[in-house]
Formats: sequence, C-alpha cells, structure tokens
Amino acid sequence: MTASIRTASGEADLALVWEVRRAVFVVEQHVPEELEWDEYDATSVHLLALAEDGAALGTARLIFGEQAWKETGGVAGRVLLGRLAVVGAARGTGLGARLVRAIEAEARERGAAEVELHAQVRALGFYERLGYVAEGPVYDSVGIPHRMMTRTL
Repeated sequence: MTASIRTASGEADLALVWEVRRAVFVVEQHVPEELEWDEYDATSVHLLALAEDGAALGTARLIFGEQAWKETGGVAGRVLLGRLAVVGAARGTGLGARLVRAIEAEARERGAAEVELHAQVRALGFYERLGYVAEGPVYDSVGIPHRMMTRTL
C-alpha cells in the first residue's frame, strides 16, 4: 500500500487526523471521546498518512517544548510521541513504523535527544522492534494496560 506522510496543516488535515483517531481509539478501542482529545492537540505536531486517493490511513502526534517537559517529568531533551493510529485496512503494511520514524525525524529537527511514548501493552513488541525500551510498571490508561517506553535518538 502506497501512502504519503506529511505534517497536518489546516482544518481539513486536522479533520482527517481526528477521523483516524476516532475510528481507531473511540470506535475500535472504546476510549471515551471526551478523553481522546486533550489540551495538547492544539499545540502538537500531527503527522498524517494518506493513500494516493486522499483517504486518511494513519496519524501520530509529537508533543515538544514546555508541554513535553511537563508530561515527561522534566527530562531535558525528551519529547513525547503519542496517538499513533493506523486504520485497520493499512495495518501490517509498515505504515505504523514509517509514522514512528517520521515523528523521530521531526523530533531531531526540534533538537530532541530522546523520545518517550506510552504504549499499549499489546503493542510493546512493535515498539521494541523499532528500538524502544520499556521502563517502569504496567499501568491503566482509559481502561487499557500501558507501559512507558523510551528511545535515544
């Protein structure tokens, strides 16, 4: 499956980002919609993966700067990768890995030395194959077991 990845810009792109997140997190995983959207959405970098026909296939979010400082416990040089979502039809194509690498490239451009993410436990192997290391205990987030992971850039 051919897909392009770009930084979402403008209301039309953000609507596609929300479409993917709603389909994956709210509909498939039953995350309450009011918990899916947060204060970081307005200030984060959102990547958008699109099919050749313009259909939204995936997204990921990068929290950086002061917001990342707050969310990572004040770790200097660390950014936060989150809200990685790929629609069912595009899973298993390598698109998720491409989105992670694109977020890492964006993080490097912003001077980050490390990426933190909060992985669903069922996705730990996916992130481990990309070089992320699990840290700390398993915890519950919106009813789904998660674990913090990091990777040095």
